[in-house]
Amino acid sequence: MNAMEVNSLVLAYLGDTIYENYIRKHLILSGIGNVNDLQKEAVHYVSATAQAQFLNQMIETGFLSEEELDVVKRARNYKTTSHPKSCDIITYKYATGLEALIGFLDINHQKERIDEIMHFILGE
Repeated sequence: MNAMEVNSLVLAYLGDTIYENYIRKHLILSGIGNVNDLQKEAVHYVSATAQAQFLNQMIETGFLSEEELDVVKRARNYKTTSHPKSCDIITYKYATGLEALIGFLDINHQKERIDEIMHFILGE
């Protein structure tokens, strides 16, 4: 299957689960043992606002390849009218772009690149 032919929102659906799982593991391995504390910390990474900020940092620093930027732009420009009440539509579309990128990389078996992106996000 060619990942570029997969619907952007489907890629984001997959990417969301991978991203959130990665964040949860990171927080647990950092020693946080309380579920409420885990949830409070996770919000700093998994909210649409946070994801959009991380994506913008990657774009501004030239961290993403041209192909990765194409995936992000395709997802960001996908026509949708719904978004969470917690953020505006532009922020939501950028967050969707990051999630779609992670889904795209996963379908293409590029786990090392996902790791690099997540290390960038986590400041490692």
